[in-house]
Amino acid sequence: MNALYLAAANLRFHWARTLVLVVAAALVLAVPVLTRALLAQGEAALAARAEATPLLLGTRGSRLDLVMAGAYFTDDLPEPATLAASEAVWDSGLGIPVPLYTAFTTGEARIVGTTLDYFDLRGLEAAEGRPFALLGEAVLGASAAARLRLGPGDTVLSNPENLFDLDGAYPLEMTVVGVLAPTGTPDDEAVFTDIKTAWVIAGIGHGHDDILAEGEDAAAAAARVVQYARITEANIDSFHFHGDPATYPVTAVMVVPHDERSATILRGRYLDAEGPVQAVVPADVIDALVARLLRIAALVDAVTLVVGAAAALALGLALFLTWRLRAPEMRTAFALGAGRGTIARLALAEIGLVLLAAALLAAPLVIALQSHAPTIAARLIALGS
Repeated sequence: MNALYLAAANLRFHWARTLVLVVAAALVLAVPVLTRALLAQGEAALAARAEATPLLLGTRGSRLDLVMAGAYFTDDLPEPATLAASEAVWDSGLGIPVPLYTAFTTGEARIVGTTLDYFDLRGLEAAEGRPFALLGEAVLGASAAARLRLGPGDTVLSNPENLFDLDGAYPLEMTVVGVLAPTGTPDDEAVFTDIKTAWVIAGIGHGHDDILAEGEDAAAAAARVVQYARITEANIDSFHFHGDPATYPVTAVMVVPHDERSATILRGRYLDAEGPVQAVVPADVIDALVARLLRIAALVDAVTLVVGAAAALALGLALFLTWRLRAPEMRTAFALGAGRGTIARLALAEIGLVLLAAALLAAPLVIALQSHAPTIAARLIALGS
């Protein structure tokens, strides 16, 4: 008890040094646990999202890019396919296709142009407001709404793609009509619009006042046409689209087959390596990705072990040097009759108190971050981290 009292008194007296030792030891204890928790939650979130996405269609190329863009809304986008891929599924009667166009962003959130079928198939519900119903309306995921500090009645502006490309995408101001309930998936980080609204951003559809003035030729009228940057009740009827709808771009098409037989038939229709469209089962792609992540995790564990050992040695060296600086105190203690066992107990008491304080500091940090690990993992996936 005397050793504990003297150790605590010494640690309190040298509080700054003690604080540094406690924080360093807490990090050594907490970081490996948190790393494993995030890896485990990341793997679980990836797998759960893949299992909830039966089939994805997209342009033939990287299967991983297609899955990450179509299911997780990451920034690495594959070459766009066309709406014809979605229409072919409808015509086959084998499943429900949901086109997704994710080429644009607002702030740091990905704009997902889709149809209302997406909300039904994902089980998304509005916590505030309602789903989109008209051109130019947007619904925010829970995390996107919190980060952008927006709600129903506010507006959100798409990011310009190229300020110097006059034929490219114009920023579009959209009206927020709803906020989705949190799901712990990449949907929380997205901004959803009708796919036609996304095509308006792409410049495929537009609205303008192109009425010819009396005596004015078409060239002069075209020079004064102003593209609308916002869709309102006053101008919504002027919006129209050019070209064949079957050629309009989509990032991916999520397909929900009616049954296992329909899924097998659909996958068989896209086996031709020369075909422009491929069918991907996200669960298969993510299983392969998780297998690679597990191999990387084993390497991370080994590195963490080495770094932890080095940090423990550094802490031990710091304590040893501290005791060397306290040599005069030890000589005084010997002169007063303290034996080597007493000095050893005093040293062990100080080390024990430092480790106990570090564990008490690390425990709530680990518990708090572990409880938020699913959200953190989902956000990292959604951001393409």
